[in-house]
Amino acid sequence: MDREALKNLLPHREPMLLIDEAEKVDAENAIGKYSVKGDEFFLQGHFPGNPVVPGVILCEMMAQTCCVLFSDSDNKKTPYFTGLNKVKFREKVLPGSTLEITCTITKSKPPFYFAKGVGKVNGKIAVSGEFSFALME
Repeated sequence: MDREALKNLLPHREPMLLIDEAEKVDAENAIGKYSVKGDEFFLQGHFPGNPVVPGVILCEMMAQTCCVLFSDSDNKKTPYFTGLNKVKFREKVLPGSTLEITCTITKSKPPFYFAKGVGKVNGKIAVSGEFSFALME
């Protein structure tokens, strides 16, 4: 689904809608993409003359991709981050890059969901981590 379709699913809007497209592969897996243009708000001060996508933004991109998996859930509920674990940053994500994200739900005990994600650029892992959500009213 493209950005407009994502707006029907996610509560995020510009400038915090941080994925260009995503799709649900099956009940536990989703994939997403974001192409870094270079003019994003988060690059303006990170770092002048040497722009690099901040790690926290990469984590949010993984989380938004994962939230596509809740499309069958009650859309009146909002997914809130409840934790981040074992996050690793291995490659810089720069303007002109396309981050390809895969996310998997590893465990659920509603309203809590646990997942892992990986973001790659040109086939190389740029970010990986485990995270959790609560789907709340």
